[in-house]
Amino acid sequence: MAAPSLPPPGGLERARGRWGARPSREHPRPRRRRPLSPAERGRLPPPLPVIRGRGEPGSRGALLEKGMSSIKVECVAREGCGIGESPVWDEEAGALLFVDIPRRKVCRWSAAAGRVEAVAVDAPVSSVALRKSGDYVITLGTRFAALKWKEQLVTTITQVDKDKPNNRFNDGKVDPAGRYFAGTMAEEIRPAVLERHQGSLFTLFSDLSVVKHFDQVDISNGLDWSLDHKIFFYIDSLSYSVDAFDYDLQTGKIGNRRSIYKLEKDESIPDGMCIDTEGKLWVACYDGGRVIRLDPETGKRLQTVKLPVDKTTSCCFGGKDYSEMYVTSASDGMDKEWLSRQPQAGGIFKITGLGVKGVPPYPFAG
Repeated sequence: MAAPSLPPPGGLERARGRWGARPSREHPRPRRRRPLSPAERGRLPPPLPVIRGRGEPGSRGALLEKGMSSIKVECVAREGCGIGESPVWDEEAGALLFVDIPRRKVCRWSAAAGRVEAVAVDAPVSSVALRKSGDYVITLGTRFAALKWKEQLVTTITQVDKDKPNNRFNDGKVDPAGRYFAGTMAEEIRPAVLERHQGSLFTLFSDLSVVKHFDQVDISNGLDWSLDHKIFFYIDSLSYSVDAFDYDLQTGKIGNRRSIYKLEKDESIPDGMCIDTEGKLWVACYDGGRVIRLDPETGKRLQTVKLPVDKTTSCCFGGKDYSEMYVTSASDGMDKEWLSRQPQAGGIFKITGLGVKGVPPYPFAG
């Protein structure tokens, strides 16, 4: 995610309705109601499952729901990232990869050692992916690049948006055929303000050629693919929508864009995304302090998991059997008072007990 508390389409008035005080007519004085009878209570739909974290250092939240195990949220790395993003599980290393965009670091958290190592780079780094030939590929500035971890060596592969010096890459992910999809956006002009419709979605192919799919993007963000490899899911954050495209595995072409879920006001801004082995999507909600589970076929929200920080940015599955979810977060734009209430902001969180597993990440084939 690029900017804290970005104004949505429609301008300031809509922003006030989304994050600030709403018009008083939306909150009439509640009327007393008679208690529901047992028969009436029996007809009520079950509530959506919610897990809340408390926000103290080392805090855990838990929910025991019928038919599922206890969900726990734990901060495993208090990194204080400016904007933590792009979590990817490296099975061979037994580690979680992620980036800190404004602090220009590619990071790797070792599950066994419980510590974070980092490689500094020369531009804002927005995504990282595995590479079939070894090591990693990254997006930094407006470049696709290769990263050799031990040597701490970054080599540019190619550059995009050469005519837009104020642009940078944002989120990216490798598709089932080994192509690296990543999108761009404009940098902030000043805090919380950016030039709209400056970004595009690109694909880096295994032969290192690049294709641009479309432009007019605000904040290119979450990406993933259906289990049958026929649908591409995508988020442009300021649309407040999770979208789907028809996807051709052989060519990498996408088309027939449509919205499958519009976020509610309290969910705030859709950011990073991943998919589980049941074909359901998990979306991190920036400024919403949660990840939500969606059914892409029905367009329904199935589950909400709340975290003890507001600025949740992205999510992935990992661990030995991909049953653990990892969530990145941000601290950018938070003042001292806000940080004192959320000391784990910018940390890396592990969620266990979800009862579902994730899909291992695909490596870049080039």
